[in-house]
Amino acid sequence: MRGFTNYVLKPLTFIGAINWGLIGLFGFDLVAFLFGAGSLLSAIVYSLVGIAAVVWLIIMLMDNSSRKE
Repeated sequence: MRGFTNYVLKPLTFIGAINWGLIGLFGFDLVAFLFGAGSLLSAIVYSLVGIAAVVWLIIMLMDNSSRKE
């Protein structure tokens, strides 16, 4: 599971974080710029980033709770 987290979930989550940082600081949406605003590819990227963040959060919470026991 570590490989999946390190090579898939973390990069996707970082992409989302960078994109939101650019939106917040400069009003620039990198995903929309690269793939087109409202395009199917942009929607796929946003969806993958969101799913990656949720899965990574669940893995972190499960890992954290197993350490307490």
